[in-house]
Formats: sequence, structure tokens, C-alpha cells
Amino acid sequence: MILLLETATQTCSVALADGGKVLGELHSDEPNAHSARLSTLVEQLLQRESVAFASLDAVCVSSGPGSYTGLRIGVSSAKGYCYALNKPLLAVPTLFSMAETVYAQLPDYHGMVCPMIDARRMECYSAIFQRVSDVTEEVRPVQADIVEQGIYDEWLDRSQVLFIGDGAAKTRDVLSVHPNALYENDFETRQGEPYHFQISASGMAVEAMRRLADDRVEDVAYFEPFYLKDFVAKKSVVRGLR
Repeated sequence: MILLLETATQTCSVALADGGKVLGELHSDEPNAHSARLSTLVEQLLQRESVAFASLDAVCVSSGPGSYTGLRIGVSSAKGYCYALNKPLLAVPTLFSMAETVYAQLPDYHGMVCPMIDARRMECYSAIFQRVSDVTEEVRPVQADIVEQGIYDEWLDRSQVLFIGDGAAKTRDVLSVHPNALYENDFETRQGEPYHFQISASGMAVEAMRRLADDRVEDVAYFEPFYLKDFVAKKSVVRGLR
């Protein structure tokens, strides 16, 4: 059984998986509250599913890119659990797990997926994936893109591309001029409801199982998340602090 932690964006999500199958999940969209909510969500989920910490086989964390603070909180918590329980640490790239979530939720979609994480202004962290023989493959590596018209035409000219994530919403006016550019509201679920993508710890379940089976574990002492860009500290807006 694997505990999954997703803290790379505004959503704080935790899930339990066994054999790649998700047993349960909890999440919070409360902004800037990962440090307060993560451990509480983990405890609530384990209690709800009647799972003891000691029975976990591993802990898996979303490795980035994404929010600097969110990633630090998720990785630090995962390391703490692994060290205390003497369990292996696993890590799955955030954009990859976002694409995995889409392909699991939209099994009839066979185009490419471009997960996008807002990196402020018109910049996004993004990559492009496709599904081949039930395996999600990266066809363009992770980059910090300044989104402008034509930036993804190389892929849009050969296939439909579904843009998802908080970065996709803010860049839609720029990208939607291409006929192959798709967004979540272009789809319905199999139940006939409008499709809504939400980043989720459950998107790591299958890949976490693969990595545990292949012994692709991380060093609990030295593992660092993938920030992509250096952290830039801002001046405090709190009166009296300099």
C-alpha cells in the first residue's frame, strides 16, 4: 500500500493506493494552507480507510515542477514519514501525473495532453504527453514557457492537444485560435457530465506502483524536488518587517 502526496499547486491532495488501484482520497483547495492541512488530511484518510501507518509499503510525493513552498512541504513531509517508518520514498513528476489523470478519466481520448502549471504572468510550466499502448510517454520535455500564439503549433499541427491545469485557463485566449487546441469543457464524462480536471494525488498511483516494483526509490536524505526555476524571495508586505 502506498501513501500519495500532491502539494505542487494550490490543491493539497492525499491518496492511498494498493496495486495501482486508488482506495481513497482527500483534498483541500484552501490557498496557502498546505503546511496546516497536509498532515491532517493524511491522518483523516488513514483513519477513514482503517490503515495503520506501519502497514504502508512506501510514500510517494509529487516531485514538481510547481509551487516552491508547496513542493518543499510535500517532500519534507514524505521524507519525515519515510524516515520514521523506515519505508522507501518514491517520487513522480507532477506534469506526468496530471497527464495520467486525464488519460484515466477520458479513456476514449487518443490525442496529446499538455498539462500546464501557472508560473505567473504568461509563463507556465508545461510538457506534452501522448498515450501509446496504455503507456503515457513524454513527447516534449518539461519547460518554463512564455505562452504566445504559435508556441505549440509543432504538436497542434499533427494532433489534437488537450490543455489542462491552472496555466491552461489563463492562456486559452492565446492558444484556442488553433482548431486542434482542446480544453476540459470540450469533453463529457461517460456519465454525460461536463468534464472537469483537478490535479490529484491519485494520478501518481500506477506510476508509483511501477517505481516500487522496479526499486526506483529516492534517497530519503538527499532527494530534492524539481523546481525548474530558482526561488526568488519577495519583500514582506507585513508592516514592521524588512
